[in-house]
Amino acid sequence: MTKRGRKRIPRVLVVLGSPRKRGNSALLAEQIAGGAKKAGAKIETVYLHGLDISPCTGCFSCQKSKSRGCIIKDDMQPLYRMMIEADAWVIASPVYWFSVSAQTKLWMDRSLALPAYRKDPFSGKRIAIAMSYGAEDPFDSGCVNALRTFQDAYRFVKAEIVGMVYGSAIKAGEIGKNKALLKAAEELGKELAAVT
Repeated sequence: MTKRGRKRIPRVLVVLGSPRKRGNSALLAEQIAGGAKKAGAKIETVYLHGLDISPCTGCFSCQKSKSRGCIIKDDMQPLYRMMIEADAWVIASPVYWFSVSAQTKLWMDRSLALPAYRKDPFSGKRIAIAMSYGAEDPFDSGCVNALRTFQDAYRFVKAEIVGMVYGSAIKAGEIGKNKALLKAAEELGKELAAVT
């Protein structure tokens, strides 16, 4: 609640890490976002593919005491503000070579600089994960490796993973046939928007 007694509108940032705008992980993220919107959240979506995001150079300038942020001036700069201002994130990625997509990993690596913009920026951040993979089994496909990457990274920075939805599909949009998974994604979105 705000000081005036009005309910605060939670802000949810959707980060799409697939090169396909209408791919399977994006479809799951859309369902999560839809659930969050039904629960009253404001949604903002970023499609990483095609953005100019350079790899982290490991210079650690962002970690210095008087740092003004990442020294690389590219499309990551506006994303830092969006990441900080959001109460919750939806991160969507397909599994590529037994882990997250290159687009997702670039974004995650460059998130190292986020504390230069605000102290403890991950603490209390609520996160939902959406993943798709080609094989039938999440273990054989490498999905488990990718999910573990998210779990380890966000546990380390004291963010909260509210939930994960993932399923098998190769052709763009194919995951739309899995009605139970789509419903689970929508319910995850509602839970994600329950920001205290």
